[in-house]
Amino acid sequence: MGTAPIFKNGRCPCFRVRMLELDIVSWVIVALGSIMVGVSKTGVPGVGILVVPLMATFLPTGASVGFVLGILMVGDLFAIIYHRRNAEWPYMLHLLPAAVAGIVAGYFILGVVDERQLRPIIGGITLLMLGVSYWRERDRTGEAKVPTQWWFAAGLGFVAGVTSMMANAAGPIMLIYLLAMRLPKIEFVGTGAWFFFIVNWIKVPFSAKLGLMTIETIKLNLVMVPLIAAAVKLLF
Repeated sequence: MGTAPIFKNGRCPCFRVRMLELDIVSWVIVALGSIMVGVSKTGVPGVGILVVPLMATFLPTGASVGFVLGILMVGDLFAIIYHRRNAEWPYMLHLLPAAVAGIVAGYFILGVVDERQLRPIIGGITLLMLGVSYWRERDRTGEAKVPTQWWFAAGLGFVAGVTSMMANAAGPIMLIYLLAMRLPKIEFVGTGAWFFFIVNWIKVPFSAKLGLMTIETIKLNLVMVPLIAAAVKLLF
C-alpha cells in the first residue's frame, strides 16, 4: 500500500495555486472567506463551516485546504490573544491526544486520495458538520442529551482530528464537547480558541508534507491578514 499514483514523493502537484493566476471572482471569494474566518473566530463559529466548500469551489481543492488552514491560524492568533486567560486546560487536554491520533489518520487518508476524490470528501464532511450543528442547536433546547464519559471525549477528539486535517471543519465537534462540559460562555470560547490554535499548528508539517500548504498558499494567507484583522476588530 502507498500513496495514489497522482502523488510524487508524497506531494500532489495538482494542489498548487499561484496568486497571479487567480481571476477577479476568485480574489473576491478568497477575501470573503478570510472575512468569514475572522468573524467565526470572534464567537460566531457557524460561519466558519461555509468557508471550506466556498474555497474548494474557487481554488484547486487541495490548495483550498492549505489556504483555509493558513487563514484559520491567523484567526486563531487573534482569538488566543483576546482569550489568553480564558481557557480551561483540563477539558482541552482530554481531547488533544485523540485529536492528534485523528490528525495522523487524516494525513494517511489524504495520502491515498487524489484531487478528484478529495472534493466530494470535503463536501461530505461539510454536510456532516452542518448536520452536527443542527443537532447541537436542538441540544440547547434540552431535547438532545450528550454523554460526559471519557470515551465521549476520546471519540470526539479523534473525529475532530480527522475532519480538521481533511477539511478544516471540526468546529461543530468541539462545540458539542464544550456544551457537554457546561462551560461558562467566556471559558467556552477561550477553550475552543486555544484547542484549535494548538491543533492547527500540529497539522502544519502534515499539510506541508502533502503539498497542501505551500509557499504560494502562505503568500495568499499573508495578503488576507488585514481583512481577517479588520473582521476581528469589528466584532471584538
